Amino acid sequence: MYCGANHGGDERFLDAARDLGAALVAADIGLVYGGGHVGLMGAVADAVLAAGGEVHGVITESLVAAEIAHGGLTALDVVDSMHQRKARMVELADAVVVLPGGFGTLDEALELLTWNQLGLVAVPVVFYDVGGYYEHLFRFFDGAAGAGLLRPLHRAMAQRATRVDEVVRLATSPPPLTGPKWTDESSSAAAKAVVG
Repeated sequence: MYCGANHGGDERFLDAARDLGAALVAADIGLVYGGGHVGLMGAVADAVLAAGGEVHGVITESLVAAEIAHGGLTALDVVDSMHQRKARMVELADAVVVLPGGFGTLDEALELLTWNQLGLVAVPVVFYDVGGYYEHLFRFFDGAAGAGLLRPLHRAMAQRATRVDEVVRLATSPPPLTGPKWTDESSSAAAKAVVG
């Protein structure tokens, strides 16, 4: 699960985090997350633990040193870097749910969508769109697909749910099918320039 290390300014975010934690336990699903006790991530972890569920955290040594680590988890892996953290979380999880968050949340979610797109993993990615928080992001995804920069089948990998029951259903369903990332593979041999 990816989400903010802050609660945000909308009480619906915190309510959704707690509801998600309870719903995961009710569906017999454990939680894998970033290992912190703060913000929405801490709220989901606390809700899962309070309902008797299992929580596996993955956190960097620097965040442990900053006293961000949750002290009451079922398991906590401490790794050296954010890259290791992201890789370990994906290794442990069967699906990813994205609650509201900032740069770090988007970094993690978009990287995992890219890994799906490239065929490195095949896991559902479900954005829990609380109060329309991700509306602009999904407009961007639709615009990228409309502009021919994102294949429609790859656009479909970013799934959107507005209710906790939808989140659980999508997260426990097979991920959308993918195909090659490149829309025009014939031109790749002629490409010589790097554009960034």
